[in-house]
Amino acid sequence: MLYYGGLRIKIHPQVYEPAEDTFLLAENLAVKHGDVALDMGAGTGIIALLMARKAEYVLGVDVNPLAVKLARENARLNGIENVEFIQSDLFERVNGEFDVITFNAPYLPGEPEEPIDLALVGGETGREVLDRFIDEVADYLKPGGIVQIVQSSITGIEETLKRLKEVGLKGEIAAKKHVFFEDIVLINALLDD
Repeated sequence: MLYYGGLRIKIHPQVYEPAEDTFLLAENLAVKHGDVALDMGAGTGIIALLMARKAEYVLGVDVNPLAVKLARENARLNGIENVEFIQSDLFERVNGEFDVITFNAPYLPGEPEEPIDLALVGGETGREVLDRFIDEVADYLKPGGIVQIVQSSITGIEETLKRLKEVGLKGEIAAKKHVFFEDIVLINALLDD
């Protein structure tokens, strides 16, 4: 059990356990009262549950069925009802537009072998999952909406900023934390007017 920001969060060995990257996002959430929010790669559900305190409604999405089950359990455990969790490969089963979209992207190069790897391994170069997300995210953003991406310096921050620009989003580094051999970076991106 993990305790954070007044939440009790159950953890599971096959679901990404909240760590420095999670907390960097948690401390810098852009969600405002009345927002409709999407948490991509919800994991334990901690970010979605934190956003649900202000947001009118939060949709949490994860490709790992164990994560979806755990996130639903954590919502029940904390008595939070304005949140829903679904299993989806990125936007595959997502409909609608959102004021805030968060994504703590997997970034290690390789192919996932077990459920926990889905949170960590981002494809052959480590960028495949993130790049797919960037290619589609603008279609799910309300005018004036914001995308918050957590990523490692290992995966190329400049590349992310460049790709965001290509899809009409203006990104900037909003927060940074040095951990071991890498920087964990939070990028905030807005629709470019």
